[in-house]
Amino acid sequence: MNANKEDLLKAILPTEVFEYFDIVKVDIDDKTIDIYLDELNLPLEQHQKEKINSKGFTEAVIIQDFPLRNKAVYLHVRRRKWQIESSGKIVSKTWDLTEKGSRYTKDFATFLKGILG
Repeated sequence: MNANKEDLLKAILPTEVFEYFDIVKVDIDDKTIDIYLDELNLPLEQHQKEKINSKGFTEAVIIQDFPLRNKAVYLHVRRRKWQIESSGKIVSKTWDLTEKGSRYTKDFATFLKGILG
């Protein structure tokens, strides 16, 4: 992705996106903007003493964010899966990106609560 596009996305997306995810694709059509995010291959803090191996990604979770230019914005988030070598157990990080009980980003949910009550 070129620097101008990345700067624009940094201005409109939640800060956490760039700390923990790679933007792999952006699709724009007449009604929607779909942004596809894959979790970066960062070590799991709770499993630092164990040997773990990346085993791909979970199914994407779709989160709705603020609309832009009358287009719905959807974040397609895939979390990374790791396998603990000693036990074979599959683990993933838990992300707190959505408002509890919704599929909206926290900022968007707060905005909607403010205007809708």
